[in-house]
Amino acid sequence: MVKSPDELALMRISGRMLASVFEMLDGLELVGLSTLAVNDLVERFITVDLAARPASKGQYGFAYVLNCSINHVVCHGVPDSAVILSDGDIVNFDITLEKNGFIADSSKTYLVGDASPAARRLVRVAQEAMWRGIREVRPGKHIGDIGYAIERHAKKNGYAVVRDYCGHGIGREMHEEPQVLNYGRPGTGTRLREGMVFTIEPMINQGTRKVTTEDDGWTVVTDDGKLSAQFEHTVAVTQTGVDVLTLRRGESGLAGRRA
Repeated sequence: MVKSPDELALMRISGRMLASVFEMLDGLELVGLSTLAVNDLVERFITVDLAARPASKGQYGFAYVLNCSINHVVCHGVPDSAVILSDGDIVNFDITLEKNGFIADSSKTYLVGDASPAARRLVRVAQEAMWRGIREVRPGKHIGDIGYAIERHAKKNGYAVVRDYCGHGIGREMHEEPQVLNYGRPGTGTRLREGMVFTIEPMINQGTRKVTTEDDGWTVVTDDGKLSAQFEHTVAVTQTGVDVLTLRRGESGLAGRRA
């Protein structure tokens, strides 16, 4: 759904607020924290400091404000007081925020302590793949151009792209049209128009792209137990290109650099 200028202005507010949540997390020492402790810190920051609503809490019956996906967990990991972040882990925090009726959605994979070179490389390439997709966004391009750029970069580096989950339109609702696949063919799929807002959120695996949902009905893991990393931003199509609504401090150089 195409957003009006007034709606986009409100979405920029939500996006800036969500970016500040990740900037808060950037300053945390994650080693030794439980994933539930991180969840509770984020909930307090969103509700008290920002006077906003954590949009994931209660949606589809989910009881928490974020997903926390560690190592071989691809997405939708559930916060737990018994799950402690350890030196060498990688963890993705996927967080949503609603303000003034509009939702922003973003995620980042963190290196916990002294992660291995292999883990660091995966995380770097996953972030690069997201930016490859974002740089395809402008009026007249297609959803397939985004997915093609993402998968090409991942494959070039020896990784697989998860196909079971994708980006999505976003606004007053968390999930709107169009679906934004992380693979595709150039010139195919929905044609991009000024005012469209959606997420780009590739999940990149060290091994197979195949995944399985665990018995809790939420946690998605790699079939081979190898690492997975994800990055996500909410973006808007502008008259001349793209506006990354959830852009964080320190990312402006990434937004303009070829990965």
